[in-house]
Amino acid sequence: MVKIFIDPGHGGTDSGAAANGLLEKNITLQIALFLRDMLISEYDGVSVRLSRSIDQSVTLSQRTNAANSWGADYFVSIHINAGGGTGFESYVYPGVSAPTTTYRNALHDEIVRSVDFADRGKKTANFHVLRETSMSAILTENGFIDTVADANKLRNATFLQGIARAHATGLEKALQLKKKASNLYKVQAGAFKVKANADELAATLKSKGFEALVVLDSGMYRVQAGAFRSKQNADDLVSRLKQAGHDAFVFQ
Repeated sequence: MVKIFIDPGHGGTDSGAAANGLLEKNITLQIALFLRDMLISEYDGVSVRLSRSIDQSVTLSQRTNAANSWGADYFVSIHINAGGGTGFESYVYPGVSAPTTTYRNALHDEIVRSVDFADRGKKTANFHVLRETSMSAILTENGFIDTVADANKLRNATFLQGIARAHATGLEKALQLKKKASNLYKVQAGAFKVKANADELAATLKSKGFEALVVLDSGMYRVQAGAFRSKQNADDLVSRLKQAGHDAFVFQ
C-alpha cells in the first residue's frame, strides 16, 4: 500500500494569497479534492489522506505531524503563487537526494507537459512542510493568483481538474502506481459546483451535435460527453470538442 498525504495550502482564517476575486485556500482545496478522488478511484494499492478536506484552519505542525504519525510515503503540498509572476514551479528541501529529487522530477515534468503554465523551474526552499516531514515531500506552486492571465485559468474548474490530473499522472510515474482495470475511456467537458451551469453546457454541446450527460460526483456536476472502449476514439472526441471551443480530457 502506497500512502500519499495531500496538503491543500492554507485554510480557515488563513486565506493564503488573494487577488482577482480568488482565495488561494479555496483553489488549493479544489485541486486536492480532485486529486484525492482520482487517486482513490483510478489506482490500486493507494491510500490517501488530506491535511484538510474542508475550509478549516490547520497549523503547519499539525500538517506535518499528521503525515509523520500516519507513516506517509509521500507528502504533496499544493499552493498557488503570488507576487506578479506567471507559471508553475516546484520545491523540495535544500540538499535532498533521491528518491525525493526523482519523485519531484516526475511530478514537475508531467505538470509542465500537461498544464498550460510556463515552467518557472525546479527550486529548493526551507519550508516547514518540506523540512519537518519524515518522508519525501514536494510543494507545488500552480500559477499566480495576482496575475490576470493565470487567475482566469484558476477560476475554471476544468482547468483545476487538469492540474489535479497532471499531479496524479506524475505520482503514477514517480511511485509506480498501478491503474485499476477499466473498460471505458470517458471524455469530460466541464465540471461545476452549480448544476444549472452544467446543464447549460450540456445543452450547448447537444446543440452542436455532441452527446452530453450531467453526473454528480464528489460534490461536482460533471459534463460527460462520451465513453469509449478505444482510447483513440476518446482522443478524437476531445479534439473535436476543442475545435468547437470547449475544454475536454480523457479519464478512466
